[in-house]
Amino acid sequence: MPMGHTATAQAGSGGLTATEHRLANGLRVVLSEDHLTPVAAVCLWYDVGSRHEVKGRTGLAHLFEHLMFRGSNQVKGNGHFELVQGAGGSLNGTTSFERTNYYETMPTHQLELALWLEADRMGSLLAALDEESMENQRDVVKNERRQRYDNVPYGTAFEKLTALAYPEGHPYHHTPIGSMADLDAATLEEARTFFRTYYAPNNAVLSVVGDIDPERTLSWIEKYFGSIPAHDGKQAPRDGSLPEVMGGELREEVREEVPARALMAAYRLPHDGTRECDAADLALTVLGGGESSRLHNRLVRRDRTAVAAGFGLLRLAGAPSLGWLDVKTSSGVEVAQIESAVDEELARFAEEGPSPEEMERAQAQLEREWLDRLGTVAGRADELCRFAVLFGDPQLALTAVHRVLDVTAEEVKAAARAQLRPDNRAVLVYEPVESAEEAEDGAATDTDAHEGADK
Repeated sequence: MPMGHTATAQAGSGGLTATEHRLANGLRVVLSEDHLTPVAAVCLWYDVGSRHEVKGRTGLAHLFEHLMFRGSNQVKGNGHFELVQGAGGSLNGTTSFERTNYYETMPTHQLELALWLEADRMGSLLAALDEESMENQRDVVKNERRQRYDNVPYGTAFEKLTALAYPEGHPYHHTPIGSMADLDAATLEEARTFFRTYYAPNNAVLSVVGDIDPERTLSWIEKYFGSIPAHDGKQAPRDGSLPEVMGGELREEVREEVPARALMAAYRLPHDGTRECDAADLALTVLGGGESSRLHNRLVRRDRTAVAAGFGLLRLAGAPSLGWLDVKTSSGVEVAQIESAVDEELARFAEEGPSPEEMERAQAQLEREWLDRLGTVAGRADELCRFAVLFGDPQLALTAVHRVLDVTAEEVKAAARAQLRPDNRAVLVYEPVESAEEAEDGAATDTDAHEGADK
């Protein structure tokens, strides 16, 4: 049986508990009982994301997210989806800069099936990985890139801003989607090596949350995962540290077929897991977190120069986080006018800080988001994995909000003054251009008008 310990409810955890265990092969296991509804969530985080990739081979982490659903030793083709959904469950997987995760939510009596499926693909995916499945999923990922990035308005904004905010050679310079050229260049042997390196039990955290019997659940986990060998070939990710500020504004103008002009910017902020990052989160919430925020009130309600204005935080543990500004202009409004108003509001906030009412509202908003994440078995399973993989302690997930509530207004003001400034941002300006179809329609209209005048 696996070794482990039982955690009692921590102060401020709302009565939620989690127990931690580790198998002999290094797999970390976190369990959290919740008998409110007869369901259980299984979440598996692998400590691999796009930051682990090297130049010329981007997109492998995301490619494997897809390959993991395309068959293993005992489950062929689309069987993983068919078995989970046929049992009344739901499932998916995602890839980020810092991890790849897979998850199922099942009726309690089908929990063993989800654990067996996850163990089978962790232990035997290579038996099913061949040129045909590689080519099939390579095409799927390339099509996803077209649909989500290349062929939608503002679709490449995230990729462009990330490349500006993190310099060439930085592990976060490229996004998880990867490039078309790199996807084409990846070989089957490189994919197999990637899997052996990162999809090992000692590079993963498994959480199970919900209506579970911990002892029985642990026995299943030991039964299905315990024989999978560990792998010691993983290299530490490259250093993602950077100076606290960029030291100058970086700017790019994009002329594309988009509905409206847009101003987007990424500000360099403290690493996730720090008090300074929590202070920055509160600052962005006051400034751009919803319809009661300062930027929405100024740009959308008062000036009516924008149709949407938001400011949010992309939390990152292995590199500076990013404050993400996104403003879509009203018809005919120039971006320079928007930018001037944004800078004015940020400067005022850095000088005055948040009011007591704004602090209370921002902290309540972040608390509600935390409660929403922990309020479902799937959300709690994901949070337990996140804090285990990125910060080494899943228990931190149960009290995370209290660190936000402990931040003072003065700290929030200091965070804004230190980093929400023009010399610490990458800026993307979108200028709409006519599509070829619109240009043809315009030319046809002009011709019709001239012909009418000649008659």
